[in-house]
Amino acid sequence: MLGSAHGSAPAGAARRGAPVIPIRDANPTQRVPVVTIALIAVNIAVFLLWQPSFGTEQEQQAFYFCHAEIPWEVSHQENLAQGGLEAQAALDTDLGPGAGVAVQTLQQQECPNKSWWLSVFVAMFLHGGWFHLAGNMLFLWIFGNNVEDRLGYVVYPLFYVLGGLAASALQLAIAPNSTIPSLGASGAIGGVLGAYIVLFPHARVTTLIIFFFITVIEVPAGVILAIWFVLQLFSGVGQLASEVSGGGVAYWAHVGGFAFGALVAWLFYRGRRGAGPTLTEVPRGPDFV
Repeated sequence: MLGSAHGSAPAGAARRGAPVIPIRDANPTQRVPVVTIALIAVNIAVFLLWQPSFGTEQEQQAFYFCHAEIPWEVSHQENLAQGGLEAQAALDTDLGPGAGVAVQTLQQQECPNKSWWLSVFVAMFLHGGWFHLAGNMLFLWIFGNNVEDRLGYVVYPLFYVLGGLAASALQLAIAPNSTIPSLGASGAIGGVLGAYIVLFPHARVTTLIIFFFITVIEVPAGVILAIWFVLQLFSGVGQLASEVSGGGVAYWAHVGGFAFGALVAWLFYRGRRGAGPTLTEVPRGPDFV
């Protein structure tokens, strides 16, 4: 095994069995969320038709090193195959002795001309497994349609990509020399969540609670998303303190995307068409009408 990738569903619920899973929101839209549907379709198509999702773990890890974003490559503006001894040393530090030669040999054979800057965008559509994909797409469907409805068909896809870039930038600032592939839509979706909490803080979110019992309750979006953000922040700080190496969850990407989305929504969209539905204003109904 070459190494593990960074990536997680927005709340990590699907991957780690977290006890809080949003199911839907009671927040009707005025238009069909075609961009959100298209994003979900593209993510699923990439996972099923391009990624070696049905291949061996070795094949999947090789794919990640060839196509996912790697912080070391971005900060040094060259791929690992061309990074020489410095790249080898960084790989050995993260993945263990001998990993540098193995990964460099792999890239030289499979993707010698890998574009480090293009990988930043490609990584937004890659996922590390079925639960990773399912968790991200669930959050994108629940919260993305309303943000798209408010921002519009033109601004929303640009906002989505910029949220992913902001997420990548903060993760890069925290760990610029990491050679662990970073992938997943959760940074961009974090931006969607940040915008949602500003625009629709009182919208009801039907949430599955799994603790000592299983129940479904309705929680204001402001509450559940604020809790999510605080958990990401504390988990990121804890990850720094423990100096964890190897793959895992890119918490700082979540924080960066969320902060970007909240800031953009606060500066440019807060107050337009009201602050969103309240607990008593919105009847039960589908997510879009």
